Amino acid sequence: MSFLLEVRRLRVLAEFAARGTVAATAEALHLTGPAVSQQLAALERETGLTLLERQGRTLRLTEAGRRLVDHAAVVLGTLAAAESDVAALRRGERVRVRIAAFPSVARAVLPGLWPGPDGPADPEAPLVELVEHEPDRAEAALARREVDLAVTHSYSLLPRPLPAGCERRDLFREPVYLVLHAAEADERALAAGAPADLAAFADAAWLLPGPDTACHEMARRACGAAGFVPRAVAVASDFAVLCALAARRAGVALIPRLALPEAVPPGLRVHALKDPVHRCVHAVYRAGTGGHPGTRRVLTRLAAVVPPSE
Repeated sequence: MSFLLEVRRLRVLAEFAARGTVAATAEALHLTGPAVSQQLAALERETGLTLLERQGRTLRLTEAGRRLVDHAAVVLGTLAAAESDVAALRRGERVRVRIAAFPSVARAVLPGLWPGPDGPADPEAPLVELVEHEPDRAEAALARREVDLAVTHSYSLLPRPLPAGCERRDLFREPVYLVLHAAEADERALAAGAPADLAAFADAAWLLPGPDTACHEMARRACGAAGFVPRAVAVASDFAVLCALAARRAGVALIPRLALPEAVPPGLRVHALKDPVHRCVHAVYRAGTGGHPGTRRVLTRLAAVVPPSE
């Protein structure tokens, strides 16, 4: 038996998966709650499957519903890209690609997507729009279709699962360094250029990234693997703050290469780790959209501007 699926109903299902409630879905789609429920019920009749089930007072996707959401992501992503391209062609404009990226890569890598003040303009290059988000928020924006690409990261000690309905391209990986004042290193007999054994810093004061970041958990896991819990004397989400504090000998910090300031403050030393930790950077996009003209060109360009891997 064959059947046709209504794209508008697939859109309602996808929005429900992203928003989590009928009320939030209705608000996002400018519909009423009953209209959303009617569309979801109609989709269940079309497929002959139970797509949603109640758990207490909460409505949840079934396994069939989650699988259909994955297919809907591909269909809706392709349709959205086609609509965007057609609209741009009608207006004589270039395709736009919206990107969410975490701060250090937004500073050190993403500017390479622009030609620069003296570079030649490419009339066929997509127009890039950038918003700065940590990985969790970037992936949430991708799920809500607020962006087309999410540049995220994971750590060798802290893998990051691929969001449902998405694909990922690995861009590069970078080392995590121990950053500390030279006097602190000398007192601990850590020679310049020598790899640092974190176990030797169990009694040190630690400067940790903000608790709402994966970098915070990375630091805790790295110290845990070395056999201790770090004693935090400062917590800040801006790595520049951690470097400034380390330059005052307030403590030691674990910092990925790209998050180091372009000019390392005087007196600071940067050491590779005896047991290396790496940060892996990825481009995440909705399944089926990696071949769209604008997204494909941005991914190709990203591969050209990323720093070399270690």
